[in-house]
Amino acid sequence: MEKLGLISHLGRYAMLLNRTFSKPEKLSVYMRQIFREIDSLGIGSLGLIAIISIFMGGVITIQSAYNFTSPFIPLYAVGLGTRESIILEFSPTIVSLIMAGKVGSNIASEIGTMRISEQIDALEIMGVNSAAYLIMPKIIGSVFIFPFLIIISMFLGILGGYVMGVATGACSSYEYIFGIQSFFVPFNIAYALTKTVIFAFIITSVSSYHGYYTHGGALEVGKASTKSVVYNSIIILITNLVVTKLMLVH
Repeated sequence: MEKLGLISHLGRYAMLLNRTFSKPEKLSVYMRQIFREIDSLGIGSLGLIAIISIFMGGVITIQSAYNFTSPFIPLYAVGLGTRESIILEFSPTIVSLIMAGKVGSNIASEIGTMRISEQIDALEIMGVNSAAYLIMPKIIGSVFIFPFLIIISMFLGILGGYVMGVATGACSSYEYIFGIQSFFVPFNIAYALTKTVIFAFIITSVSSYHGYYTHGGALEVGKASTKSVVYNSIIILITNLVVTKLMLVH
């Protein structure tokens, strides 16, 4: 990708999104693409998310029990702390960063390979809006499926915390269950899923941008894939701070 200033990149990114969300030529073709992307980007990542969530839930529980040693801290604080950590930050943000590495690099390399092999040029010659055909299904598919993946991650993270916390003796079953039921705020789920939808859009659109404007050969495809992961991670962290300030800090 040629060297451009920040303003130039933002302008070209905005123009790409404008092309991406223009009226589709044939809706049935796009629907098939959307379902394919849901399976590829979402269902295909379920195993990785499940493994990470279970073990991270266990680690958070054990670390919480290790640090909550004061007699003034109630025993159920371990379950409560694990629940809040997973719902507010781990599942929506950390899992999204992991997905930026897995899904984002895949999108950038896929579209980048199509660019250097002139498949995108062939689509343009046939009169197909290549940006809409290649990118819009990925964005819609990820925005739809990511919240379900994050909900599964939350459940498995809390379950993993329970299993490993009880198995290691870090907490009792009653204490943990009482903790995850205490002082629950439903708005936290809405906050987490709002972040997830925003992150899903960022991951797919930024990765598609880097792939779409790849020029050169296989080396440039690798560089575009790496850049997409780096930029996605930075943008997600900044967006996370902004959304948290807007939604949680009053």
